[in-house]
Amino acid sequence: YQRRVHGGIPEGLTPVQLLWLNLLTDGPPATALGFNPVDSEIMKKPPRGKDDVIITRWVFVRYLCIGLYVGLATVFVFVFWYMFDYSRDGHTTVTFYQLTHWSQCPSWQNFTVNSFASEDFSKNPCLYFTRGKKTASTLSLSVLITIEMLNALNAISEDCSLRVVPPWSNPHLLLAMLSSFTLHFIILYVPFLAKLFGVQPLTVSDWLLVFLFSCPVILLDEAAKHIGRTLAARARASRSDEV
Repeated sequence: YQRRVHGGIPEGLTPVQLLWLNLLTDGPPATALGFNPVDSEIMKKPPRGKDDVIITRWVFVRYLCIGLYVGLATVFVFVFWYMFDYSRDGHTTVTFYQLTHWSQCPSWQNFTVNSFASEDFSKNPCLYFTRGKKTASTLSLSVLITIEMLNALNAISEDCSLRVVPPWSNPHLLLAMLSSFTLHFIILYVPFLAKLFGVQPLTVSDWLLVFLFSCPVILLDEAAKHIGRTLAARARASRSDEV
């Protein structure tokens, strides 16, 4: 059996999938962020002091919250697939206890699993947690890639809302995101590449689930930017009163 992680659930991503993730997210999108427009709020900010810290307390909290959401969404979509047959594709659902104690599967009485995705689990249903996790792993990988693409949109401006600095203000980033998604679609829907990367073609229902878990990162960062702007305005007002 493979190692258990995340409180006992099977490993969500393989090493080759993590390398693919790094290639897509640290390649074109990261390069394209160098073409971001000038921050419209830059002249409202005071000069940075030589002793000012780069990572302030609020910046640390902000990115900690974003990072926590990324991790939780990646894990939860994996768990969600095992626990709910949302797309009615016939895969067997399990309880959270079974998923987090899957290594004890050989001792379970009367545990059976439907054959799924060309896999026959009739002889050894416990393989459902290893060989049968392709769709769950693909969902986790796709959620992680989608969130990173959306985070790239969030990074167009450190403080300004996407309503003020919209995504099309950096067309290079949009092209980079398109290229990354195109490459990801290729490994999902070209059979020999899907086999190489250990992924499964996703259905429309699967993609809806991916975006359901991914899009809240936009709202979370928009809320964080709003709080950051409020704190900055209070700091400027406080300095003005002192003068």
